[in-house]
Amino acid sequence: MEKVTPFLMFEGQAEEAMNFYTSLIEDSEITSIAKYGAEGPGKEGSVIQATFTLKGQEFMCIDSYVQHEFTFTPSYSTFLTCSSEQEIDDLFEKLSEGGSTLMPLGDYSFSKKFGWIVDKFGVSWQLSLPF
Repeated sequence: MEKVTPFLMFEGQAEEAMNFYTSLIEDSEITSIAKYGAEGPGKEGSVIQATFTLKGQEFMCIDSYVQHEFTFTPSYSTFLTCSSEQEIDDLFEKLSEGGSTLMPLGDYSFSKKFGWIVDKFGVSWQLSLPF
């Protein structure tokens, strides 16, 4: 086995999501992106396959042109270990905008501050500020 990479399947929002995530988390970037042309089969300009990194962790994503009966589930989430109270507050605010809160920011006894949200794209995030 060469490596293990988290994979996100969007339905037309992959590039927007990558741009959003990489703008919020320092040392992050889109590393490759391939898009459908006019010949399809996906919508022209949508993502065939892309890779991006968040603080060094590589992710892959696509825009599925096939409609599915499923989407993201909160039981699989990206866990962010934050460095400061300001950082966790800012990330929580920005990632939860247009999404929903599963656990509001607070002291849950296992970290100094913790919150769990689902963002506007349906991706689940856990944010933790260690003791």
